[in-house]
Amino acid sequence: MTGTTAQPMSRARSWWGWGWADAHPDDAECAAMGALLPGTLARPLPVPRVRDLGIGSSAVRPPRSLARLVTADPADRAAHAMGKAYRDVMRALRGRPGRVPDLVARPLDERDVADLLDWAGERRVAVVPYGGGSSVTGGVEYRGDEHRAVLSLDLTAMGRVLEVDAEGRSARIQAGTLGPSLEDQLRPHGLTLRHFPQSFEFSTLGGWLATRAGGHYATGRTHIDDFVQSMRVVTPAGTGESWRLPASGAGPSPDRLFLGSEGALGIITEAWVRVQERPRHKASAAVSFADFHDALRAVRALAQSDLSPANCRLLDAGEAALSGAAQDGCAVLVLGFESADEPVTARLDRAVALARSYGGRHEAAHGGGDTVAGASGDTAAGASGDAAVGAWRSAFLRMPYLRDGLARMGAVAETFETAATWDRIPGLIDAVRTEVGAAALKATGHPATVNCRLTHVYPDGAAPYFTVLAAGRPGDEVALWDDLKAVAGEVLHRHRATITHHHAVGRDHRPDYDRQRPEPFALALRAAKGALDPHGILNPGVLVD
Repeated sequence: MTGTTAQPMSRARSWWGWGWADAHPDDAECAAMGALLPGTLARPLPVPRVRDLGIGSSAVRPPRSLARLVTADPADRAAHAMGKAYRDVMRALRGRPGRVPDLVARPLDERDVADLLDWAGERRVAVVPYGGGSSVTGGVEYRGDEHRAVLSLDLTAMGRVLEVDAEGRSARIQAGTLGPSLEDQLRPHGLTLRHFPQSFEFSTLGGWLATRAGGHYATGRTHIDDFVQSMRVVTPAGTGESWRLPASGAGPSPDRLFLGSEGALGIITEAWVRVQERPRHKASAAVSFADFHDALRAVRALAQSDLSPANCRLLDAGEAALSGAAQDGCAVLVLGFESADEPVTARLDRAVALARSYGGRHEAAHGGGDTVAGASGDTAAGASGDAAVGAWRSAFLRMPYLRDGLARMGAVAETFETAATWDRIPGLIDAVRTEVGAAALKATGHPATVNCRLTHVYPDGAAPYFTVLAAGRPGDEVALWDDLKAVAGEVLHRHRATITHHHAVGRDHRPDYDRQRPEPFALALRAAKGALDPHGILNPGVLVD
């Protein structure tokens, strides 16, 4: 069964900041937020304008055969110059976006991708793959001067669900399909991929695959890897497609070579992914803990049980206060369950009882009951739960916009994430809070806020996600954040915690990734890069040189 054509977005994206241009805080809201953080600017930095960047003409022109796919429009080039990390937003606000791509190409099919790579290889033009542009690790920008020109390869014109196998619960989907369009095209079939990273609105299937993105599920299937059945990849050395199989023990997996490759080895053009029936039954609850370490023990017990909550996110007291989930100094555990075929209230009740046995407090009878969603399964996860669940969800979606508002006030407002085994988690979290906080105080003269939440939990460990709020250094905010991130990286390395659980490596995490990976693997990765990308044009500087 074939799918339908993707629906284009009607609202305007912000070229310099997160999300929709009309959703950003206004000057008054920015100033009000800044007033709560000592050491910020007296008034917000102005919203940047493309015309102030002084973008020059392109260093190359495409051949006539490819001209229909390519633009040198300054606004389009500026929008593709960076991702959406704090350092990207701050550079745009200060008018220092780095090297802007010379051209933006939007291939319509796989043949176009191959033709663009052939031309780029001949002319030594760097090719930086671009999906939704939501990278927060420098994954979609070019740094350096080794290439004569830079082409941003935007895949969003390849945005269709091509085929649905309802019997086998799988779908063949083009890599440029944005999250909302992907779900819209699966909905008529009663199916869903149900992979919802925070960037869901503004990221693509190909981006999720290329960065091994983490999504909706806090337990069980969390990374996009778990949903992949097969992939097609175009490389300068040729195009390959793995077999569509439920499982295989035939040697190293070809998909594993390209999952997480961040466009350095090839361009993912489509994939068969495992889908499921849309959930009809949902229930959620919030459990508070006076002691954060008791909460950690409760979450570990839940992760090691057979309950498999879809949502199992632990907010420390600071994160709970920031999101509006609690203001009493307690940590908050947000729990959610869902199912396509049976009520989930009993499982939620068991999870709440388990959390209570570790000192948790939950006053409602049972998380607000079991919601039966409509035929489309569109009821938001947590819609039936406590007010704290709704507050957390709203803050979760709004937070990137507020971060940009604080950036306009010259503040540092950014996040980073990791994962480690349970025996290291308590010490790791305490060390990050202490050492990053101390570094911020020394650098700015003002106390910083370092909050933590667990976004994903496993039987053997968890993924802590940290939020840092600190006064900036006017005109030097990017360097300050880089210094704080370096301190955090040292803490993670000392505790043998990964440099990234789901944000990817990009360019920002390269030094720590180089330290983390085994040298024989690095040798193999460099060999694969040389074989698949002999001209060295694919996303230079990402993952491997």
